[in-house]
Amino acid sequence: MTDGLSKLLFESGFFHLTLGMLVMWVIAFVLIYLAIAKEFEPLLLLPIGFGILLANLPLSDLMEPGQGLLWRFYHHGIQWEVIPPLIFLGLGALTDFRPLLANPRLIFLGAAAQGGVYVTFFVAHAAGMTLDQAASVGIIGGADGPTTIYLTSKLAPELLGSAAVAAYSYMALVPIIQPPIMKGLTTKAERTIRMKKGRKPSNLEVLLFPLAATIVVVLLVPPAAALISMLMLGNLFREAKVVERLTKASQNELLNIVTIFLGLPVGATMNADTFLKPQALLIFLLGLVAFAVSTACGVLLAKGMNLFSKNKINPLIGAAGVSAVPMSARVVHRVAAEADKKNYLLMYAMGPNVAGVIGTVIAAGVFLTLLR
Repeated sequence: MTDGLSKLLFESGFFHLTLGMLVMWVIAFVLIYLAIAKEFEPLLLLPIGFGILLANLPLSDLMEPGQGLLWRFYHHGIQWEVIPPLIFLGLGALTDFRPLLANPRLIFLGAAAQGGVYVTFFVAHAAGMTLDQAASVGIIGGADGPTTIYLTSKLAPELLGSAAVAAYSYMALVPIIQPPIMKGLTTKAERTIRMKKGRKPSNLEVLLFPLAATIVVVLLVPPAAALISMLMLGNLFREAKVVERLTKASQNELLNIVTIFLGLPVGATMNADTFLKPQALLIFLLGLVAFAVSTACGVLLAKGMNLFSKNKINPLIGAAGVSAVPMSARVVHRVAAEADKKNYLLMYAMGPNVAGVIGTVIAAGVFLTLLR
């Protein structure tokens, strides 16, 4: 009897806890706290935090290849490239491209805001990372969590947890990171520029845009097909006005379900053995650099465009070129309102904001084309 109790106790998880696991518990609790108390990207940080906790409970075997529950989510959902495209289907059903179509030149701001992706790619490689790892870190600058997960799972799956947490953390910190950069690169006079109202896109333009965008992007960078096609299909559902059930399902039930099955396995990749390394800290540092440079590139291009344009652009909207929809657009509006309370920039900022989503997908496609 005594031997049986001893064996039961010894084979319990308590006897296999390590200091590293306890450290990961703390990280998990911090993410859960930020998700609940501070509402920092709660839809992803909450399941990611819980997934980290599960991955660091000894003997649970939830990530055991071939049989663990979370491993099955990871293998069939992420490695098989199912969940990120489904996330994009839901995002497309929620996205309104009218602000971009009303002022097409704003697409260049979405492209410019990918500058941080490429700059950080070279910096990360110079810091000793492989090309695949450098691309996975650089894409954090696009502030697009699903794209970061999609690219990293293909190129550097060993970095998946760190890259995903960094991407969503910086997306949540947009209201803190972006304003100092925006103010530092603009004058008060520039921040008070009032933009002229753009034309109203026709219903036909709005309907044709997802079809045209799919054709152009897939022909340009075929590896981006999975993401861009689902994004535009979701948008076609929305704009066609004849499949309301599909639109609502994409926006709600489907998006909510796949978000759960995305967050848990991503968090579960962050066990103590793989995460508690200097490289993880480097990823967070480089992710911040990527995000800051992307913000700066968007603002600087807007200032440059004003040198050759009669209809001036408020350079603040360049910061919305990152893919954090609609948070970065709201931050742009708030910073502009601090300089001029009657300057309403939100809808103008949504133009480069949705362009940034496309830009980040193209950046991921470029990396996949060159590195696969």
